Amino acid sequence: MTYRGESEALDARILAAVDAWHRKAEPFDGDAFQALALDVFDFQMRYNAPYARYCAGRGAWTSPPQSWDEIPPVPAQAFKDAVLATFDPAHAALLFETSGTTAGRPGRHYFDTPALYDAALLAGFDRFMLPDGKPLRYLNLVPNPAERPHSSLGYMMERVSARRGDGQTGWYVRGDELAIREFFGDVQRAAKDGTPVCIATTAFALAGALDALEERALSFALAPGSRIMETGGFKGRTRIVERAALYERACRAFGISPASIVAEYGMTELTSQYYDGVLARGSGAEVEARKKSAPPWLRARVVGPDGATLPDGTVGALVHVDLANRGSCVAVATEDLGVRFGDAIVLIGRETGAALRGCSLDAETLHPVA
Repeated sequence: MTYRGESEALDARILAAVDAWHRKAEPFDGDAFQALALDVFDFQMRYNAPYARYCAGRGAWTSPPQSWDEIPPVPAQAFKDAVLATFDPAHAALLFETSGTTAGRPGRHYFDTPALYDAALLAGFDRFMLPDGKPLRYLNLVPNPAERPHSSLGYMMERVSARRGDGQTGWYVRGDELAIREFFGDVQRAAKDGTPVCIATTAFALAGALDALEERALSFALAPGSRIMETGGFKGRTRIVERAALYERACRAFGISPASIVAEYGMTELTSQYYDGVLARGSGAEVEARKKSAPPWLRARVVGPDGATLPDGTVGALVHVDLANRGSCVAVATEDLGVRFGDAIVLIGRETGAALRGCSLDAETLHPVA
């Protein structure tokens, strides 16, 4: 079978699992996940030469993995050091680049089709951000893809705004500036009209907007059903933002409850995302102890220094196995620390000495302007 035939066959299996969970809430059991994960890994060993060499150095040719949690994960850093794609990147349909890196080349994630990204994105967003099915107006304190076409977060919110919004989307990041007066004006109009909104924002952009609100002694009462999606990254070069304090300030500023603020956890190197389950459960939790859930084609391992999987309840580094990463690397190791509880994870922070990165670090340079 040709590359195209194999890739399309794998995509059809992945998309079927995504659609069944998205449209019909059908489970994706462990045996099905494992079979598909091993088939995706086998495909990548034959078409992704840098990943194949990496895995060969770890014995994956002489002793192939027998289960999904034995698949060798590539370090996220490798997306900066090599082209990790199963196809010629010159023909990529999508290219996302990491933001906020300290120096040198950004990490790059190539996609030969947008189908997997779009399907995984909307399925997860609908389940964890829109469990009530409410139509919302999207006010985005994230990069506009018209200006930053390689921002995965910008692409994500462009897709969501177009397909789940009311047609009056706002974008307020302009280069290194935050269009704060325009943002406040749109928030005020939506509140006055009783239109529920979703504010999608990085942690630092939200902190900057709240600083500007508090300087002006302003606050709003958002319409019922409004919510905030916050994308994390709380440690910058010059400032540390505490999540609990940030959420408390946001609740006062916008007249919402903590259960209306959902933290999303994603990476440029992944196709799928994790979310707090507060909206899906219909109740909040202590901010720092919130468990993050994922769609069933994305699973996490918590590993020790030797790479071995640690038992539930133990702090270690996170490894993600994302079946929607069919065109790159199905398993990715991170420097993020976490704890696993069944199918959910709790984020702890970054490993000591880990390089700063992430959407909020990129947003730290934003300057609110009148």
